[in-house]
Amino acid sequence: MSNDSLLVRRQNAVPRGVATATPVFADRAANAEIWDVEGNRYVDFAGGIAVLNVGHLNPRVIEAVTYQLTRFSHTSFQVMGYESYIELAERLNELAPFEDTARTILFTTGAEATENAVKIARAATGRSAVISFTGGFHGRSALASALTGKVNPYKWQFGPSLPDVFHVPFPNLSQGVSTEDSLRALEFLFMADVHPGGVAAIIIEPIQGEGGFNVAPPEFLQALRMICDKHGIVLIADEVQTGFARTGKMFAIEHSGIEPDLVAVAKSLAGGFPLSGVIGRASLMDRVEPGGLGGTYGGSPIGCAAALAVLDIIEEEKLLARSYAIGARVCARIEGWRGRNDLIGISEPRGLGGMVGFDVIDASDKKPLANGGKLVSSKALDAGVVVLSCGAIGETVRILVPLTASDEIVDEGLDAIETALSAVS
Repeated sequence: MSNDSLLVRRQNAVPRGVATATPVFADRAANAEIWDVEGNRYVDFAGGIAVLNVGHLNPRVIEAVTYQLTRFSHTSFQVMGYESYIELAERLNELAPFEDTARTILFTTGAEATENAVKIARAATGRSAVISFTGGFHGRSALASALTGKVNPYKWQFGPSLPDVFHVPFPNLSQGVSTEDSLRALEFLFMADVHPGGVAAIIIEPIQGEGGFNVAPPEFLQALRMICDKHGIVLIADEVQTGFARTGKMFAIEHSGIEPDLVAVAKSLAGGFPLSGVIGRASLMDRVEPGGLGGTYGGSPIGCAAALAVLDIIEEEKLLARSYAIGARVCARIEGWRGRNDLIGISEPRGLGGMVGFDVIDASDKKPLANGGKLVSSKALDAGVVVLSCGAIGETVRILVPLTASDEIVDEGLDAIETALSAVS
């Protein structure tokens, strides 16, 4: 079996609409390393798109899942409940980044989490409008793609977006948008298109993932909290990519000093098993009538067992502190690459904790280079590291190495990225 033969089979069996970032196919993995079907080894700086904060096949996750598989694999919580769902909800409620009593409901995908957060906000407020931000990514389902602040490739082929979803520019100084600009745009939106009294929710990623690892300024989040309080709007933190120790906090919103009303979670919650959820203030969560929320596979017992192990690992192995240490190590290397004549130009690093990105810069005008991140990621794969690009024009290289990776593995991956920067210089 070869990568080339699997690529041909993929092209014949799988539609073009699902993209794959690399032309290689996985055979096995362990922690922050992955081997393809030809035996080539890679350092994994992608983590399955921020899913593997505790690494591939973490032994404690596998032990928990294996035990669960000796009991039962599925009942549907809506048919017959099980303790692991309740225990996980209790654990997440304790971790909720707000002071009020919390409730948690579990689903399967990140898009389900963001959509159901909006549904809860609409039920609780009796309003329909939702505000999100340019560059934001909230999923590919109908409502989630409407929330997403990027047309290509997520919207343009699929007809009209759902109504009552509005977008405001995300504060991003590299694009000439300040916090004041964003807040002013929100004022204009309230004057021109939707009265704040008709807005159910504002949804925001504390750090944009797909949008380019852009950090929402704390003062902006604080202003949003004040606006939401003034007008009775629900503030939703989309922590699908930023949650569970990735940024050095359990949730990235904690860096801002404000409290959201609802939190959408997924990705690294269950160590590679499909699981998502919404954590919210009980006063909001309990407004939905029985049967209004759920899903056949939501809160799978396999995912719940994995997630309980993940929370133990984060706490007992001190992954919050480890995230900061990895982030500092990565940022120091990136800073060392800037200004070197033998490497392609790059921006300063940005992010929080172990969620770090940087832009590839056009030598002629010093602006972000379209598809520069993609070009570097391709060369990095040749050098032995799996790393992803993102950003409005594919300009950003994003680093999501498992937080359980050793310093040696982190350095090896960074060496490969340096080689890639040299190869495209």
